[in-house]
Amino acid sequence: MMRSVFRASKVVLACVALLGGFRHAADAAELGSDVRQLIVSVAPSWNSNTGRLQCFERAGDEWKPAGESWPVLYGKSGLVWGRGVLGTDEPGPHKRERDGRAPAGVFRIGKIYTDDAALPAGAKYPFRTISRGDAWIDDPTHPQYNQHVVVDAANPPAWFEKQKMRHGDFAYRWLVEIRHNSDPPVAGEGSAIFFHIRRGPARPSAGCTTMAESDLVKLIRWLRAEQKPHYALLPAAEYQAKWKAWGLPAPQAVAALLPRASSP
Repeated sequence: MMRSVFRASKVVLACVALLGGFRHAADAAELGSDVRQLIVSVAPSWNSNTGRLQCFERAGDEWKPAGESWPVLYGKSGLVWGRGVLGTDEPGPHKRERDGRAPAGVFRIGKIYTDDAALPAGAKYPFRTISRGDAWIDDPTHPQYNQHVVVDAANPPAWFEKQKMRHGDFAYRWLVEIRHNSDPPVAGEGSAIFFHIRRGPARPSAGCTTMAESDLVKLIRWLRAEQKPHYALLPAAEYQAKWKAWGLPAPQAVAALLPRASSP
């Protein structure tokens, strides 16, 4: 009997150790070394709808800036935790459909969607020219929620008119997919998150990260799929708390993005 109890105790201890190892691994989660391009944007606070963005390239184990930073806009209501590579399990409010907030965390960059037949000169990245049958589903009740769908434009389903991707809208000339809530999508937790052209320097979005057209073109020309580009968006306080554990550029490297302390 004592021998059986001893064996059972060893099993319990082994399970506890294993779970502890999993917890430690989760706590230590960071970007993999195969990620060689990183887009970083820092907002002053959770409720900010403006901030700055900068591109970084990995040189050995260190992130180096790739050019200067530029201004961007977020959701009209600020930021909230999203579902991506990092940030999904953070405590606190998370992204919901039509909440007017941009998802915070770290996300993979997906395909570029455009009305044009080609990307800007010098760009080399996977893209799709939007057709009359292209749609992006933002209806949480639809089985293909937060997915790109192509239908027969000559015989579209009843839902298509509200879900079709827009044509001729200057702000959507290039849509760079930010893969929030994509792997897999969860109904109601946010859809159609992109980098795209801003509608004005003081007009935030419904949840995307937007910028001047010239800056978006720079970003598109810089992206390379083989470098596995990711996007890190965080409020300043969260960035300061998480950069090391998540493998992001050090605060001194993103100094141009961080809010400056006010004078006494």
